[in-house]
Amino acid sequence: MKKILLSAGALALLVTSASAQFTARRSSVRASGDATVSVKPDQLRLGVGVTTTAATAQEASDQNATQATAVIAALRKVAGTAGEIKTIGYSVSPNYRYPQGGGTPTLTGYTANNTVEVTTSDLSLGGKLIDSSVQAGATNIQSLRFALKDSEAARFEALRLATLQAKRHAEAIATGLNARLGYVIAADEGAAARTVLADTRSLNSASGGSVPTPVETGMVDVYATVTLEIELIP
Repeated sequence: MKKILLSAGALALLVTSASAQFTARRSSVRASGDATVSVKPDQLRLGVGVTTTAATAQEASDQNATQATAVIAALRKVAGTAGEIKTIGYSVSPNYRYPQGGGTPTLTGYTANNTVEVTTSDLSLGGKLIDSSVQAGATNIQSLRFALKDSEAARFEALRLATLQAKRHAEAIATGLNARLGYVIAADEGAAARTVLADTRSLNSASGGSVPTPVETGMVDVYATVTLEIELIP
C-alpha cells in the first residue's frame, strides 16, 4: 500500500512538470517616455559669503563676525520678517607660503569664511538682496537659485505626460510586431526638479555699484521619465 501511494505522488509531480513546460511564456514590450513641465518659480535662495584674513585666527574670526553681522542685518532689512536667513557654512583655516624650491612652508595668517543663505518668496528682491549685502561687507555671492516650494503638482503632470508617451511608444512597437497591447506588467518612474541658477561670476562683478543688479527669474523645469512593461497579445 505504501508503494502505491509513492507512485501516485510521483505521477502527480510528473504531470505538474509537464504542464509547466507546455505553458507558453507571455510576450511583453518595454518602452520609455519622458516629459518636462516648466513652472514659474515661487522661491528665491541667495547664498552670501564673507571672507576675512588676519595674522591670527582670533583676529580673522573677530573681523569676520563683525562683517558678517552687518551683512545679515542688511539682508534681514530687505527680506523682512517673511524671509529666512541661516548659516550654511563656516570655517577658519591657516594660510601658508610654500617655497618654490621646496622646504618648510611658512605660516602667513588665517582666513575666516562665513556663508549665509537667505530664502524668500518675493522674487523681486533678488537684486536688492545682492546689492545690500555687498554694500554691507559681503565679499562674494556664492549662489542664486530660483526654485519651487512644492514641486509635487508639476511632478505629477510630468509623470502623466511621460506615461502617455511611453504608452504611445509601446503601441508603435506592438503595431510593428502585428500585435496589440494587453495589461501593464510593471511601471517604473523617475523625476527631478531643475532649479534656475544665475551666473554668480557676473553677479560678483556687477553688484555693489550705483546701478542696481538685474536679476531674471526664468522658469523651473520639472523632468520625469516612465518605463512601462506591457503584455503583447498576438
